[in-house]
Amino acid sequence: MANCIRALCNSDIKEGFQFGKDVSLPETSVRSPQNPLKQLGGNPPSHRQILAFFAGRMHGSLRPVLLNYWENKDPDMKIFGKMRKAKGQMSYVQYMKSSKYCICAKGFEVNSPRVVEAIFYECVPVIISDNFVPPFFETLNWESFAVFVLEKDIPNLKSILLSISKERYIEMQKRVKQSVSDKTLVMDLEFTEV
Repeated sequence: MANCIRALCNSDIKEGFQFGKDVSLPETSVRSPQNPLKQLGGNPPSHRQILAFFAGRMHGSLRPVLLNYWENKDPDMKIFGKMRKAKGQMSYVQYMKSSKYCICAKGFEVNSPRVVEAIFYECVPVIISDNFVPPFFETLNWESFAVFVLEKDIPNLKSILLSISKERYIEMQKRVKQSVSDKTLVMDLEFTEV
C-alpha cells in the first residue's frame, strides 16, 4: 500500500489519507438512473427563503448532536431526522432547492452524498466533518463555493452562516450553480458512484 495511490470516497485523514498521493472522489446516490441529470438546478438566491437544511438518518455520533441543537429550535434552520414522504409537504429535493445552505454532516464515514446533492440543487454545501478531504481537493477551490464548519461549532451554526455577507453568499451560490451548468463536472460527479 505504501507505493499505491488510493482513490477514496471517504477520504479520512485519520484513516491514513495522504495529501498529494491519494485521490478523493465524490460519493453520490443516483435518484433516477434512466435520467441522471433530472431535477438538476434550484431556485435563484432571491427565492431561497430557508437559511439551512438537513435531513437524514442518525448515522454516527455527529448527526444526533446536530439534531439536539437545531431540530425544531429555529424556523430558519430546517433540521430533521429521516424525512417521511407526506402529501402536501415539501420533499427532500424541494428543501434543497429552496435553501441557501445545505448541511452535509458526516455519518459513520467522513463523507456524505449530500455534498454532491447540494451542488446538484445549487445549494451551498456546509461541510461538518473535521477529517474529510473533499473530492478533487487539489483542483477545486472548495472554499469558494462551500462552507466548512468544525464539529465543535455545531451550537454556533446559525451565527456562522449569518456572518457570511449577502454578497459572499451570492458569489458562492453562483460558483455552485456554475459547477452544475458545467456538464463535464456534473457527469464526472454523477458517474463516480461506487
